[in-house]
Amino acid sequence: MRNRFTFSFSDLPSSLPIFPLSGAVLLPNGQLPLNIFEDRYLSMINDALSNSRLVGMVQPKNNADKTHDELYATGCAGRIVSFSETRDDRYLIILAGVCRFDIKEEIECAKGYRRAEVVWDRFSDDLGDDDTDLDSSDLIESARRYTEQRKLSVDWSALDHLEPRELVDTLACSLPFSPQDKQGLVETVVIRDRVQLLTALCEFGAVEANEGSSVAH
Repeated sequence: MRNRFTFSFSDLPSSLPIFPLSGAVLLPNGQLPLNIFEDRYLSMINDALSNSRLVGMVQPKNNADKTHDELYATGCAGRIVSFSETRDDRYLIILAGVCRFDIKEEIECAKGYRRAEVVWDRFSDDLGDDDTDLDSSDLIESARRYTEQRKLSVDWSALDHLEPRELVDTLACSLPFSPQDKQGLVETVVIRDRVQLLTALCEFGAVEANEGSSVAH
């Protein structure tokens, strides 16, 4: 089920609220659950819900999320598709990936959360739906080896219904790669390059885990 909505480039805003979070990345065909509890981000979600429902996920470069930390230049916008409020005043939301962006410059926001002027031009492929000849079979085999070697529990049957693009980006968002590796996946412009990089990361991670296991024994 493609989270494509009805977005075109003309629909995408020129500025976004920015949520810096190390290790938590979103891709155009993936989803990201978030637990929102800081006042500034509660305000951010309230504002997003009353406007485009879009939030820009960007990783900070120093693996933190302080107010003035330097950010990577490329992130991904997600649309709030699920929202609930807890009794202790938290928000539980799910963002569905829409399109990636490059940060042009940051702009001021009076409510404590960061905002940025963004450009979308490099990522026209994100709004496409052409899966012709997108072969994910090697990726699936590599991902299985990776999860087996690292003893990760994966419900593969839950991935069976996903279209190729969704499968690729769901694995890229979910597998526990380093923040730097995840940023590399965010910055691959077209889906086929992302498949190749993701496959390579899985292969390398499986070998590394196997070698570590051999040394331990």
